[in-house]
Amino acid sequence: MAPVQSAEELRARADALGWFHRIDLGQGVVTNGLSSGPYVGPDKMPELTGKSVLDIGAWDGYYSFQAERLGARRVVALDHYVWGVDLGARQRYWAECAEAGVLPDHSRDTTDFWRPELPGRAAFDFAKEVLSSKVEPLLADFATVDVSEVGTFDVVLYLGVLYHMKEPLTVLERLRAVTTEVAVIETQAVSVAGMEGQNLVQFFGGEFIGDYGNWYVPTMAGLSEWALAAGFARVVPQVVPPVATPSLATRVRRVLSPTASTGPTDHPNLTYYRAVVHAFV
Repeated sequence: MAPVQSAEELRARADALGWFHRIDLGQGVVTNGLSSGPYVGPDKMPELTGKSVLDIGAWDGYYSFQAERLGARRVVALDHYVWGVDLGARQRYWAECAEAGVLPDHSRDTTDFWRPELPGRAAFDFAKEVLSSKVEPLLADFATVDVSEVGTFDVVLYLGVLYHMKEPLTVLERLRAVTTEVAVIETQAVSVAGMEGQNLVQFFGGEFIGDYGNWYVPTMAGLSEWALAAGFARVVPQVVPPVATPSLATRVRRVLSPTASTGPTDHPNLTYYRAVVHAFV
């Protein structure tokens, strides 16, 4: 890769790539990321100085580079789906499915839509070069890879991945297997008014927030219980769940029509947010 010579060239080359996160590349250039995050800033990270860190589902490397800046001695960025799947083609297929009223065949992700040249890793590679980063890329599907080949790490980042997993408990057990100190888990979560503290999980067989690859949304208590069931010894929430409080009109309407239902995400007792926990070994 030819070195970048100016801010103008840096901006032009960055804009030619697809970014999910807003990454500061220097010279006043920040990538045009789609995410409304980040959801895990330095204040929600454990101590990383001198630690080995595995970032699962790294995408364009935002959290990998953050861990490096926070003093980690070694960082491995693991991804598979985003790096290799043609997301544009997959999205067009999902739109066809939505129009036809059918669920997509997810097996096509790694057959029809898989690109061995890894087009989705281009942004990560560019940022790594520009930032003179020592982050190590690892192409692997964490849900199926032999975890002994991945190795163990002091700190493992599992950010924005759990709700994409069909078998969340099994994957959390794999997460525990590669963690020697603490795992940072960030996921879409739900708060249910009147049921605070309950171990609940909402399942989506179709799609959630426009994504057919979203399956499970837990409460904070449900997420913590999942991690404990997977073998972690202690779970410490890093955010306070919001409380959904139905309006007086809503409460009256539900009394008058107790059987009335709404869609799976627009119920007045549900509030969605991003949960973050530290799961200790």
